[in-house]
Amino acid sequence: MKKLMYVLGVVLLAGIVTAFTMSASALNPGAAGPFEDVVSSIKSGDASSLSRYLDNTVEINISGKSSSYSKSQAEIILKDFFSKNQVKSFELIHQGEGGGGSRFGIGNMGTSGGAYRTSFFLQKKGGSMVLNELRFENK
Repeated sequence: MKKLMYVLGVVLLAGIVTAFTMSASALNPGAAGPFEDVVSSIKSGDASSLSRYLDNTVEINISGKSSSYSKSQAEIILKDFFSKNQVKSFELIHQGEGGGGSRFGIGNMGTSGGAYRTSFFLQKKGGSMVLNELRFENK
């Protein structure tokens, strides 16, 4: 009987902890998601972190030179860009949603190599969001 009461107590406690955790996450709708992770990665100039969200094919435009790259090529291009342009600041000035759950962001980025108007586009693919376009345009 003591064993049964112990098991029921543990199950009840686990249920309370689960309910508390779920309600806490529901009360925090600003919890980081793909969009916020992309913004954070751009702010820190972290190509590796950014590459987690890259689509299989990504269009990258740097100073008017645009091309489509595979995910692995895009990561190399971004690492090279951020190594030559250490991010000093990034301010998200506009964000929005498109059809099908897509999202975009536009911001101003200050780097060691100059100022860029930066825009990115996330598209819903399957059950996740993927980054399919990045633009770094000289200001």
